[in-house]
Amino acid sequence: MVQVPNELDGRVALVTGAGRGIGRAIAASLARDGAAVVVNYRRDRDAAEEIVAEIRAAGGRATAIAASVGEIADVDALADAALAEYGHVDILVHNAGIASRGLPVADTTPEELQRVVSVHALGVHRLLGRLLPGMREQRRGDVVMISSSEVSQMRANGAPYNMAKAALEALAMTLAKEEIANGIHVNVVAPGLVATDMGDRLVQAKLGASGAAELDARMPLGRVCRPEDVASVVRFVVSEAAGYVTGQRIVVDGGADVSPTG
Repeated sequence: MVQVPNELDGRVALVTGAGRGIGRAIAASLARDGAAVVVNYRRDRDAAEEIVAEIRAAGGRATAIAASVGEIADVDALADAALAEYGHVDILVHNAGIASRGLPVADTTPEELQRVVSVHALGVHRLLGRLLPGMREQRRGDVVMISSSEVSQMRANGAPYNMAKAALEALAMTLAKEEIANGIHVNVVAPGLVATDMGDRLVQAKLGASGAAELDARMPLGRVCRPEDVASVVRFVVSEAAGYVTGQRIVVDGGADVSPTG
């Protein structure tokens, strides 16, 4: 089925961590196709207001709402504000995330583990509890969890992040089974390295490169993943073209895991 412009008219999307990077690209993509978008952010109000202004200037609807998805009180306030503004949410894209400190298990504090797992998995569990009742009343619902290809690797010195993303995927796959009868599609999109602020910090710390884009030539497809690459996959899984797709994990890593040199 060919995707058509404004296919998402009448739908409301909440994108966590949408002020910058992958979340920003997802918010812009969904808005271009007609969805009203709740742009969640934690601290960078200016960045969130900027993407909201861009969406509105193009004729779309968007609202910026500050909330840390790792704090239950904030999650409740986010749900309250989104529902008050639009009445329902029928697309939830959980993109918000933070990196762990890159320490071995023996040196990782309980506080860091709690912080990382809360942002990636525990908070969205609560958010789903708030949004699912209304989502079930819509013609269709979509939940998209932004995970990471790292879940397949489980590299050393990343236990909090690996555990958090694994928990996120477990939540998604369980939810897909629970909500299929209610017309709610649940899928996981798992990027590899992406050229974002977080991706830049990662390669600077681990490889000494100036940024992720510096590694373009090393990638099987000739470039590091961009936020728009991830947004395109999210846009697909919430479309009618993916009307028969749920409970799937889609890796967006440019073939890194299948390349002979990867």
